[in-house]
Amino acid sequence: MKEPVYEKIHPEIGSSIYVEHKREERGTMKPFWHYHPEVELVYVDDGSGKRHVGNHMSYYHNSQLLLIGSMLPHIGFTDRPNHGSELLVQFHPEFLGNEIAKVPELNGIQMLFERAKNGLIFHKETKNTLGARIHKLATVAGFYRLNLLLEILYELSITTDYTVLNASRFTFQSDVQDNSRIENTYKYINRNFKKPIALESIAEEVNMTVPAFCRYFKKVSGKTFTQMVNEYRVVHATKLLSESNSSIADVSFESGFNNFSHFNKVFKQITGKTASAYRKELKLEMAMSERN
Repeated sequence: MKEPVYEKIHPEIGSSIYVEHKREERGTMKPFWHYHPEVELVYVDDGSGKRHVGNHMSYYHNSQLLLIGSMLPHIGFTDRPNHGSELLVQFHPEFLGNEIAKVPELNGIQMLFERAKNGLIFHKETKNTLGARIHKLATVAGFYRLNLLLEILYELSITTDYTVLNASRFTFQSDVQDNSRIENTYKYINRNFKKPIALESIAEEVNMTVPAFCRYFKKVSGKTFTQMVNEYRVVHATKLLSESNSSIADVSFESGFNNFSHFNKVFKQITGKTASAYRKELKLEMAMSERN
């Protein structure tokens, strides 16, 4: 397996801001666990997929607007090819120079970058307000791109229309071995979450004893291995609830839960609502989105 410890961002010559507008299908692209010192703004206005930012995992539908802070590990934002349109913006938090912290007019943006170290997802009102301007970043360059990005960041810095993805700071260790180990752990969960996973099997996968692995995983992720596996399963269940007409019982078993009552309990613990309520709210939300 690869060891994606660090991703190097390459802006165009003469630019401090990297912008990429992705419209094509991405079935050949393999998401991977990576990080970089650059702040990353992601706007998807058509498509659906899985979010995995730090310790946070969830499934999104139709659109999303994310701000991922410096050095916050994340994985690509889709698990199927019909991803739709994505605008990706990456820039160093000190892209205006080392003295940015001393400019009072930019204090709000500096605080935004600090909040983004936990990952931020912005809601519908902000997405609708800023969507067109974010797309415009791909059509302008030089000073005009810089000025437009500052306007967008300012708007993001003053809105309260967002949710923090990681309630507590993601504990990240930049050691090569640790990065390889945690990535291999996530890959193993992704391959095997639909069936029972013994602690002995994952510990063997990363060449550790069971007690050592349990301590390591809790230290790095802030969660137990069982908690993380259950989150993968619930995220998959939310996908099935939105995309299929399968019964909730069938969804639970297809997501790796071998006990329906346990599925209901874990699903409500993680999402705050029952699976039936989640499906009902999602269908209502998608119907309203189609009418708009």
